[in-house]
Amino acid sequence: MIRLIRTNPENPDFLHLVALLDDHLARIDGDDHPYYARLNATDVPGNVVLAYTNGGVVGCGAVRPFQEGVMEVKRMFVLPAWRRKGIAGLILAELEEWSRGLGANMCVLETGKQQPEALALYARHGYEQIPNYGPFIGIANSICFQKTVG
Repeated sequence: MIRLIRTNPENPDFLHLVALLDDHLARIDGDDHPYYARLNATDVPGNVVLAYTNGGVVGCGAVRPFQEGVMEVKRMFVLPAWRRKGIAGLILAELEEWSRGLGANMCVLETGKQQPEALALYARHGYEQIPNYGPFIGIANSICFQKTVG
């Protein structure tokens, strides 16, 4: 059984998963990784969701304010052994609900072209591709999405 908790970015379980995520992204992003790593180091999310099983933490995700009425989904990650079990979808739904509770009516996010599982997840959950925004404008590897949540 999966248990979700809401927490903050200082949570040690979140920090552990983010370190694993960063290692994973360094392999996927290749030469583009320093650019993305810089963004992730300075773009600390404030609202974190962690997924637990009886064996411990298995996934995470976060949202942060992007602009009035819009939250940005960040740092989505599920341990490889726990993928394809619906955990990322549960985390995403919880982040969307939290965003609504904070007054947002839209969520946006960025992911990479070399992450087909992430692309499929967001499409399955109703996210629509949009032009790249903010620091992702002109970045060929980035794909940005949005979803109305409120």
